[in-house]
Amino acid sequence: MAVVEISVVPLGTGNTSLSRYVAACEKELRENGEGLKYELTAMGTIIEGDLDRILEMARRLHEVPFNEGIRRVSTIIRIDDRRDKEVSIEQKVKSVEDILNRES
Repeated sequence: MAVVEISVVPLGTGNTSLSRYVAACEKELRENGEGLKYELTAMGTIIEGDLDRILEMARRLHEVPFNEGIRRVSTIIRIDDRRDKEVSIEQKVKSVEDILNRES
């Protein structure tokens, strides 16, 4: 299982707000992200699941702003694909919190 962070950024929108495009991407993920766990953050979306399925969804998300009339899109994908054990979004956060709690 992989944990992937994706940020889809439409360029040349003529507006500084991108919330409309983020919402459209989240709608796509909600409607077609079966089998994937995801979490919207302030700077992107974190998706957990099968890497092939996530990459398929990343392609769909990249297309969303084009479908909204945007002519240029920059998409950043960061992949954590660990093969020695299962990972999850919660587990990754808990590992850091455990260290912080031990130090307190």
